[in-house]
Amino acid sequence: MKGLYFQQNSTNEEITFVFQERENLPITEDNYVKIQVKACALSHVNTKLLAEMKVEKEFFPVGREIAGIVLDVGSKVSFFQPDDEVVGILPLDSEDPGLCEVVRVHEHCLVHKPEKVTWTEAAGTVRDGVRAYTALHRLSHLAPGKSVLVMDGASTLGTIAIQLALHRGARVISTARSLEDKRHLERLQPPVARVVDVSHAKARVAESCLEETGDLGVDIVLDAGVRLYSEDDEPAGKSQMLPHKHDILTLLGVGGCWVTTEENLQLDPPDCHCLFLKGATVAFLNDEVWNLSNVQQGKYLCILKDVMEKLAAGVFRPRLEEPIPLHEAKVSMEVVQKNQGRKKLVVQF
Repeated sequence: MKGLYFQQNSTNEEITFVFQERENLPITEDNYVKIQVKACALSHVNTKLLAEMKVEKEFFPVGREIAGIVLDVGSKVSFFQPDDEVVGILPLDSEDPGLCEVVRVHEHCLVHKPEKVTWTEAAGTVRDGVRAYTALHRLSHLAPGKSVLVMDGASTLGTIAIQLALHRGARVISTARSLEDKRHLERLQPPVARVVDVSHAKARVAESCLEETGDLGVDIVLDAGVRLYSEDDEPAGKSQMLPHKHDILTLLGVGGCWVTTEENLQLDPPDCHCLFLKGATVAFLNDEVWNLSNVQQGKYLCILKDVMEKLAAGVFRPRLEEPIPLHEAKVSMEVVQKNQGRKKLVVQF
């Protein structure tokens, strides 16, 4: 039985993906569940976070968003029985790779998969669903009638976040990085209020948002990264299609909330003063916080369950590539690690 792992080069940040033979799993004990994996979604590996957690291993398991069938349960498991169909996210310190035929996982990381949801849809939606819920419900308190700006709405996260906001009755504005992305966003139902194509140099996100909201500003902003400096001072690799932080501050409304994925966000005193005058807040989206602390494990499981229910009801329609076989997972992970794909890749067993 083979599993996919990655090994980080000690001299630089480059990582290598390798298949390794695994020994037979031991007997399932206590609160652990043994699962036959049917699908596993591929996501970028956050090597910096693993280093900060001081997880020291020669080989790290790859693949965390899984869907499968319960084979065996431990003596203390109360939520599941053999043959149950489940979906969940493996913890950061999991010893088993999701890209393997059989894995062990704690029962508190799983929920039941609805019958009408396919394996690939379940695995491909669960992580972005949790991120969208964390951003819009836990951090910014989404409510009907609010205006929401979702940057890069055609991304896997952006698509789910837009659908969640529209379902809650919000008015959504989004940005597109290409003509194809713009067409995808314009086909969404219910419709998006406005799509701003930032691939054109003349596009002005702040002006478009203020015009759409009657100069009142946007209540909630979910970014996909921001530029902190001028074009000349911006580090290499930072996309010029990202908005500048001053644009976000300009379009943010009174009492608004800016949910950022920029972990190194720097706000100068004038920026903080602008937030103070607007009574606005900044929240950091770290979807791994649910795995880093189990204080709110019950709320986390409720989010997982609700994501699956909305997927079954057709509220969520994720952007998925065609399923790929396990032997192509190594090459596909290299593409995902470089952030080159626009749709979610899912390995189907």
